Amino acid sequence: MDIRGSQLHPDMSFHIFNRGINGAKVFFEEKNYHYFLKQYIRYVHPFVHTYAYCLLGNHFHILIRVRSDDHIRSVVQHNKEKAAYWHVSNAFSSFLQSYTRAMNKMYNRTGPIFESPFKRITVSKEAYFSRLLIYIHLNPEKHGIIADYRNYPYSSYQAYCEREKNTKLEKAEVLDWFGGSKGFLDFHRVNLENGKEIDENLFLE
Repeated sequence: MDIRGSQLHPDMSFHIFNRGINGAKVFFEEKNYHYFLKQYIRYVHPFVHTYAYCLLGNHFHILIRVRSDDHIRSVVQHNKEKAAYWHVSNAFSSFLQSYTRAMNKMYNRTGPIFESPFKRITVSKEAYFSRLLIYIHLNPEKHGIIADYRNYPYSSYQAYCEREKNTKLEKAEVLDWFGGSKGFLDFHRVNLENGKEIDENLFLE
């Protein structure tokens, strides 16, 4: 499966993920996680709806749906003749480059931080969308980073549990998808207890 060349077309959902070069760290201390999200909102949020994310020491996962073609064309300032997917891909690239520049300056380092290009997989089935969202939230526990994924501070799970009030996530849509907060929490619990695995093609690392 091609996980690098899929175009980020309008109104389509994608699993976006990437890791540090050779599996090296991309987040070095707490403030890096916050800066990453700040830059994501600045560069990428105008072009996508965001449903879930998880930032780990050496990689990240984000679940998105690209906004409509009309919306994308309404927010771009340059290269308006380019296809909408070009603007979305460019936004992601600019976002990751801005983070890399900041980390290089902060830690007196040089060169890239992330593998290139960033990876993306189309999420075309509704069932996969739900399971992928759960997988992203369970990731810290899966990797042994924390004993209980519910306590991991750098994932969108916190926003869905009311621990993070100011969020750009499509929270209402997701909770409605699961039939409310209880259904959302129960679906996480059941998948963890049953040890169910999502199709590996959706979260290749």
